[in-house]
Amino acid sequence: MLNKTVGRLLKMGTLLSTYGLLFTVLLQIICRFTPMNTPAWTEEASRIFFIYAMSFASGLAMKNEFYVHLDMFYERFPERIKKTLNLAVPSITLILFVVMAVYAIKFIILGIPEKSPSMGFNMGIAFFSIFIMSTSIGYYLLIKIMKIIKKSRP
Repeated sequence: MLNKTVGRLLKMGTLLSTYGLLFTVLLQIICRFTPMNTPAWTEEASRIFFIYAMSFASGLAMKNEFYVHLDMFYERFPERIKKTLNLAVPSITLILFVVMAVYAIKFIILGIPEKSPSMGFNMGIAFFSIFIMSTSIGYYLLIKIMKIIKKSRP
């Protein structure tokens, strides 16, 4: 149940952010080829939408294992080392993203008093994307680690 909810939230966030990015870029293009002036906020908005699209999609990429694998090297290892790597790599990566999530919270708090130049919202909103990315990747890494441990038990 939780897994489906997290997946749906990440998919909706990815879609909405991507649609927002498409809208702002399309608005910029239309304004450049017409007598209308391009609104100043569109450049910053498209950057924020892009950052959020990548943040939401990163967890889904981890869930579906869309990241790059170095199979050429991996396949040359003995079976014992492969088993160790199968657990060690996700575990070390999980630790990295847990640390990143903790520091993302501090970064968000630091960004609250800052205002974005053209849109005027607090930068904590922009920095929240780091927290989304690190927690969603960490969530799917934790699930992967639990599956590996469950599978390795006799």
